[in-house]
Amino acid sequence: MTTLERLEAWRDAGVISDAQHASLSAIVRRDRFSLYVELNAILYIGVIALVTGIGWTARDYSAAVGDTVILLTLTLLMVASFGYCFVKAPPYSNLETESPSFGFDYVLYFACLVLLATLAFVETRFELFEGWEAHLLIASVVFGAAAYRFDNRFVLSLALSTLAGYLGLTIGFDTLDSERLRLAGFLYGAFLLGVGVLSKRIAVKAHFLDVYLQVGANALLLAAISGVVGSDAEWEYLLVLLVLSAAAIALGIRFKRFAFVAYGTVFGYAGLSIRLIDGLNDAMLILLYFVATASLVAFALVRLARRFGRDA
Repeated sequence: MTTLERLEAWRDAGVISDAQHASLSAIVRRDRFSLYVELNAILYIGVIALVTGIGWTARDYSAAVGDTVILLTLTLLMVASFGYCFVKAPPYSNLETESPSFGFDYVLYFACLVLLATLAFVETRFELFEGWEAHLLIASVVFGAAAYRFDNRFVLSLALSTLAGYLGLTIGFDTLDSERLRLAGFLYGAFLLGVGVLSKRIAVKAHFLDVYLQVGANALLLAAISGVVGSDAEWEYLLVLLVLSAAAIALGIRFKRFAFVAYGTVFGYAGLSIRLIDGLNDAMLILLYFVATASLVAFALVRLARRFGRDA
């Protein structure tokens, strides 16, 4: 039996979906196939590497060429990049808008990262903001505005993660195991979920819903599992974590969002394992537990992924 015949048999048996069959058959036949996702990832990594190189250059040569030259260069790069985006972008719309060109999103991302580098340089050399909190707040506000103006989910996720960093610094990372930081995590996650649902209801960038749900769900689950690890109420936090995990799995299955099923499964399994092995002193028993349970979890996720693939 040839590979193509095996693929047809798997498709007929429901092991793989029609879309998966078409993709795998194209590879077997050596047909052309899209590298769009891979190229996107490479280009975004290239932008990050470029800005990182600019930051290192600014740090290493600031004494030689002067702070004014470095700051002026960073400012010109940022203004030119944002200016290009404003010139090329279509008018603002509450609906999803298509990127005007292939390189547009990368220029926007480059502009945002250069802004971060500029603020970091100013804080490092001049201590203008007297701390990194204002630096992160300014960046998160600009990123959020840019995400909505230019309809970019990636920049929106950057804005939300930067805002999370601002909240963490405001509370203080030296209190990482405190209830205040966990409460902030719960409130932040709930806030993002609320904003996402509201944007969907009022039809203002409704397609941003998935970004808000992704970041919000992870914030809630991280806050809960931090209580399982380092709190006086470990079992109470475990109960909260299991409820949140079950909700993520159930809603993920209902709305066909496998990522949330994975989040709920992995976080729930991790929290439950932490508490179950806490009293075990036998290294071999702990190893056997993880080998057995991790295999079951991986098998369940693979089965669910196949189900999602068939339903897609």
